[in-house]
Amino acid sequence: MLRLSGAHGGTTQRRVQLGTVGTVAVTLLVAGCAGGTGADDGGAGGSASSGTVTLVTHDSWAIDEKLVDRFEEESGLTVEVSAAGDAGTLVNQLVLTKDAPLGDAVFGIDNTFASRALDAGVLEEYTPADLPEGVEQAGGALTAVDQGDVCVNADEAWFEKEGLEVPATLEDLADPRYRDLLVVTNPATSSPGLAFLLATIGAFGEDGYEDYWASLVDNGVKVADSWEDAYYVDFSGAGEGGQRPLALSYATSPAFTVTEDGTESTTSALLETCFRQVEYAGVLAGSDNPEGARELVDFLLTADVQAGLPESMYMYPADPAVGLPEDWQRFAPQAEAPFEVDPADVSEHRDEWIERWTETVVG
Repeated sequence: MLRLSGAHGGTTQRRVQLGTVGTVAVTLLVAGCAGGTGADDGGAGGSASSGTVTLVTHDSWAIDEKLVDRFEEESGLTVEVSAAGDAGTLVNQLVLTKDAPLGDAVFGIDNTFASRALDAGVLEEYTPADLPEGVEQAGGALTAVDQGDVCVNADEAWFEKEGLEVPATLEDLADPRYRDLLVVTNPATSSPGLAFLLATIGAFGEDGYEDYWASLVDNGVKVADSWEDAYYVDFSGAGEGGQRPLALSYATSPAFTVTEDGTESTTSALLETCFRQVEYAGVLAGSDNPEGARELVDFLLTADVQAGLPESMYMYPADPAVGLPEDWQRFAPQAEAPFEVDPADVSEHRDEWIERWTETVVG
């Protein structure tokens, strides 16, 4: 089993589940180090056909090394990756370093934080010339690369052993039958945590979500700072000694807890608890190598990269025309009706909602 830090939550996210992932053949830079290029590798303002292009991203970046190698060979560029933590931390870093960008391109800003990055002006407007039909853009500067549903996951084996019905809805999670069984992630430090907070706002409204969270607190919900802690430390379904059979993760997670004979998964996603997360790529304003950054964004939308996302990033491709692995239809279906919150409302109220959540849940 390969274990990687998640990115959308503290170090969050996610999706690195049980499975094997190729190691990205790029140079990992220490988070927070200045990006850009130096004189020895192309210099500032390096051309699109030479030099270094630095991608600032979250800790869950994992693209097939052969594809990255091919991109470097065909473009003449050298790709360096600067991992900046979770998506929320990533956006905070970009805003704080707006006048001295950490790199040239960014991947991993999601729809819960996109408005903040756009409003702060950290991105250059860019639309790929060969943008696949149906791929979403945000603000003329962010292009969707992948998507996935943040949902509560259940340890099916635990529930079968205990003779307890697996919960299905958000309301079920507050039922005393499931006391002390659920672990979620903090929306202030984890983008899956923020996505789940938005799911509850979409379900219960601004006037009702605090009461719902109060009911979860009364029912013994545990809050972890990161997806990695929630999934690998607390979740019993991860196979690492966790004690809680309900954990916030992704609808794709059960595709990576499949039994050796491939007939079933030991976990399931509660598809009535989901919020759809979209991850974007873009060009950082004022970067040293904007042309290289545009090429890198284009690369992430190519058919080969998109087709590899389920296995490398454990997310659905943004391009709806790309096929999916056969077992995903069985073990990783998307929610038919994920909860939604208007992006304008997220932009206006995100900090307020997190503050109110903190007062209700953390105290």
